[in-house]
Amino acid sequence: MNIHNDHFSNEDDARAEIEAAGFWPIKIEFPPEKNDDHWHDFDSMLYVLEGELTVHEAESGETCVCGPGTRIVAKAGVLHHEEHSGYKALIGLSVEPAKLSQPLNKPPPVRLP
Repeated sequence: MNIHNDHFSNEDDARAEIEAAGFWPIKIEFPPEKNDDHWHDFDSMLYVLEGELTVHEAESGETCVCGPGTRIVAKAGVLHHEEHSGYKALIGLSVEPAKLSQPLNKPPPVRLP
């Protein structure tokens, strides 16, 4: 997961980057949440527009607090969890939104002893 603070200045810039990458843009307002480790089966580009998002990447153990202007680029399969009090984001998806598999948050793989 690549996190870039103070990467963009407005929503139009973020949308232009998403479209230039060939991704599908979708604007979402997330309600407050604290979730468990999960992964997604699509690549994404997330641009924080309002609020603050804390992301913890499981493999590296890194935690990042992401405020407005932050861009997060994540490849499919990255195990992580998030915590926030609600935020707005423009997200670029590598998969057409109507074709996303459900659930979006996939559980961690089962590890056998």
